[in-house]
Amino acid sequence: MDYLPIFRDVSERTVVVAGGGTVAARRCEIALRAGAFVKVFAEELGDDFRDIHEHPRLQHLPRCPRPDDFEGAALAYAACRSEEDDRRVAEMARAASVPVNVADRPELCDFIMPSIVDRSPMVVAVSSSGASPILARMIRAKLETMLPSAYGRLARFAGDFRDRVMARLKNPENRRRFWERTLDGPMASLVFAGDEQAAETLMERELEAAEAEERSGITGEVYLVGAGPGDPDLITFKALRLMQKADVVLYDRLIGDGILNLVRREAERIYVGKRPDDHTLPQESISEMLVRLAKEGKRVLRLKGGDPFIFGRGGEEIERLAEECIPFQVVPGVTAASGCSAYAGIPLTHRDHAQSCLFVTAHGRNGIVDLDWKQIVRPRQTVAVYMGLRILPELTDAFLAHGVDPDMPVAVVEKGTRPGQRVIVGTIADIAEKVREAGFNGPAMIIIGTVVTLRNKLSWYLPEESAGDVRPEGRFTGTL
Repeated sequence: MDYLPIFRDVSERTVVVAGGGTVAARRCEIALRAGAFVKVFAEELGDDFRDIHEHPRLQHLPRCPRPDDFEGAALAYAACRSEEDDRRVAEMARAASVPVNVADRPELCDFIMPSIVDRSPMVVAVSSSGASPILARMIRAKLETMLPSAYGRLARFAGDFRDRVMARLKNPENRRRFWERTLDGPMASLVFAGDEQAAETLMERELEAAEAEERSGITGEVYLVGAGPGDPDLITFKALRLMQKADVVLYDRLIGDGILNLVRREAERIYVGKRPDDHTLPQESISEMLVRLAKEGKRVLRLKGGDPFIFGRGGEEIERLAEECIPFQVVPGVTAASGCSAYAGIPLTHRDHAQSCLFVTAHGRNGIVDLDWKQIVRPRQTVAVYMGLRILPELTDAFLAHGVDPDMPVAVVEKGTRPGQRVIVGTIADIAEKVREAGFNGPAMIIIGTVVTLRNKLSWYLPEESAGDVRPEGRFTGTL
């Protein structure tokens, strides 16, 4: 984040604007809407000022600003016709310790102006940190269509109830849950429809119910959410909604910052990551922590890479929750085999190559599992191996020992769906050595089967310098 996003109160304070053109007019308009007294300095004001030039809080001074004009001001804007004048205004503002914004000159700015969606008192600000103002305006335009004007009415309605809710619900977490429930429920629909009297009646009933819940000490709940293989864009809508509701999140090493940034910022974060032979917390302790936190009345997000029910031990965790009668929700995620193969351009099934796909893991409860080799080596089948990178030489030796053709194609996808994704393609006979030479350290998915040969037939966008079997992957852009 290049800039700290803040909202500043300028009501009843002075804002200085230098310039008489379109940009200066826009700066004056937004300052006036925020309740400021505006002093605009320009020899003459352009046509863009025609709607505001008689505003009671706008004062036009037909001259250049002087240093004493900045004393006590909250903010200053420079939108002059010359770079020299803009720089002079910025210097005078800083000398008076007044934050200044200079149009189209981010290097002279103490703050920058976002694109704004105004649903007063609700305001949404979008910024590209000065990198692409046009893109910020495009995103604002999308938000304008998504946020009805009635959201401002809903915000004012909620503000009228805020003191009552705070007085009657003593626990801050209970207040937050109350607002989340009411602002996204029937009460909000009544406000949108303009029936605020009915909304107030419903609000009072909801408040009484929330008081009863607070007195009874309702148990919390657990959200077991699959976060997918790494790309935040693969998160489901339901997962995102629950991530924004959680009081505390338990996450492991497969959860990247891009996904963690989607969690409610006030939520407590607890790392319970596990590496092969290096478990920060044993599984039993994680399950007990879920129980304990839920019994404390918290909404607990258990964020797991991939899908929680595909080699994610999610079943063990909800078994323990069920024993304690703790409410839980399970949200599926894109499993690593599906995500990594898709981003590597390898279909897991294809009518000319594989009519089935088998997911296996190289690890069980007590270490390496004894795989069902009769099922694994069946022809016209794709085998996706989870957690097998560390024992890849042993796995390939076992495949060869059970009669698999040494030339059987294999792909190893490291950090699949993430910016650092790499793919190595080889055969059962040579893949282990290729992976060792490339220095793969995981997480990685191993895909075995003739579908791997389709990778070179599909449409890709690859840098010219990418050659051989190790490729700095972008995104798959072809069609299957």
